[in-house]
Amino acid sequence: MDAKLKETILNPIFKGNPITVLVLGICSSLAVTVTMKGALVMALSVIAVTGISSLILSLLRNTIPSRVRIIVQLVVVAMMVILVDQILKSFEATYAIDKQLSVYIGLIITNCIVMGRIEAFALGNKPWPSFLDGVANGAGYGMILIIVAFFRELLGSGTLFGVDILNWLGYVPNNLVILPPFALILLGCIVWVQRSIQKDLQEK
Repeated sequence: MDAKLKETILNPIFKGNPITVLVLGICSSLAVTVTMKGALVMALSVIAVTGISSLILSLLRNTIPSRVRIIVQLVVVAMMVILVDQILKSFEATYAIDKQLSVYIGLIITNCIVMGRIEAFALGNKPWPSFLDGVANGAGYGMILIIVAFFRELLGSGTLFGVDILNWLGYVPNNLVILPPFALILLGCIVWVQRSIQKDLQEK
């Protein structure tokens, strides 16, 4: 694997994470991280939509008139979001999670990460790197969701993936943890840790 392709994959997960560095997708990260299941399904959904949308639009990039490119992007992303939503509704194991996530699956179409990567990368690069860039940015987004959901579900409900972890030890769930403000506090802590490690992100 050449260095440029490796950078395309690793940068969105660590140094250029879309949530902690670019501050994109914050709203959904506060709303869908109450449980690990919800965060995992949302993460996989964004990975699928971002990766495949980037691939399709990279394949079409030389045939799309510039004056309608945003409309074409929205059509492709909307098609992928609807497909993902219907797949989630098709299986008994994911149907309840789809209902729990409510409108947030549908709102993937407005997620700045999806449209941002199409504009910044897919429309100017070949299909395979564009697909990897989309998947990597979705994975970077999903990683933060899962980290936040881990602490929110564990401390807020005493469970992980619905399995009792702390309650049998006499732990009393903290309802404050499952509220959106605590998710914002956790995100702030993650940003602080990352900027402490990556000195180049610190403001002079």
